[in-house]
Amino acid sequence: MTKIYVGNLPFSATEASVTALFSPHGAVTSVSLPTDRDTGRPRGFGFVEMSSTDAATAIGSLNGHSMDGRSLRVNEAQDKPAGGGGQNRSGGGFRSGNRW
Repeated sequence: MTKIYVGNLPFSATEASVTALFSPHGAVTSVSLPTDRDTGRPRGFGFVEMSSTDAATAIGSLNGHSMDGRSLRVNEAQDKPAGGGGQNRSGGGFRSGNRW
């Protein structure tokens, strides 16, 4: 199974419309369209799972494809780096005795 990243999706995209877009290129196992946790609105990207052979065909055919006037970015999804997220950008937390 291969996970495909689909970027620059129109905010009107639904799981059904993304499935319909990818289905001519093979069997779609799943579609995920993340939403903003605060507003509940779409984030403009998503993930599609297909078999490796079907995924390669879909990526080749749909990268740059226009959906509702937006040019899609379609490629194989990359794993998140380990240990990422949730870290303080300042490089550390409160340290008693230190003055800024």
